[in-house]
Amino acid sequence: MRFDVLTLFPGLFEGFLQQSLLKKAIDAELINIQLWNFRDWTKDKHQSVDDTPYGGGPGMLIRCEPVFDCVEAVQAESQQPGKLIMLTPQGRKLDQNLAEELSTEQRLLLLCGRYEGFDDRISQGLKPMEVSIGDFICNGGEVPAMLIIESIMRLIPGVLGDEASAKEDSFSSTGLLEHPQFTRPREFRGMEVPEILLSGNHQAIAKWREEQSLERTRQRRNDLLSGEDLHE
Repeated sequence: MRFDVLTLFPGLFEGFLQQSLLKKAIDAELINIQLWNFRDWTKDKHQSVDDTPYGGGPGMLIRCEPVFDCVEAVQAESQQPGKLIMLTPQGRKLDQNLAEELSTEQRLLLLCGRYEGFDDRISQGLKPMEVSIGDFICNGGEVPAMLIIESIMRLIPGVLGDEASAKEDSFSSTGLLEHPQFTRPREFRGMEVPEILLSGNHQAIAKWREEQSLERTRQRRNDLLSGEDLHE
């Protein structure tokens, strides 16, 4: 799968791309990530990409011209057009269902804003899918883009060492929070691993995990439960 990240700060991704599973996935050619700088499509010597908003107001807005030119050039750079995603707090909230939906795409273009955001004609003209990572404000779209990449890459076959890991994550398959998990030592500071997990009875363990997952969801994220779940 290919990700094209369009940003004013491609340097923010340098460390991110060199870490852990993501680097292994890139090296294995399971994921291809390309970084693009809006400033490379400016036409003045100062490479300016922003300007003050019409009607007044604080901050600066990213102008149309460099963004349109950048998106159109990046789309034309490959025979496979990508789905354009604009990172904005006004968009559809990222959740596991959306991550799974986006993981079926062959290519995503991630449009990262800065300052007070984009001139609205960028949304009107390019018609991106607008995505938010939550009801809060970041300094820009770069960290949200990283979150999108991380949430999607786990769903790409071959990225995780154990394919079952993604299926058992919180919000996956059942839509519930993940059950508690334990490893060695068996006892630590008076806290012991539940006996059921040491029993070797896989059917009983599976039932315990389902019950724990439901109970944890009731306690921590009751909003995820339907009326039917609440009465199980």
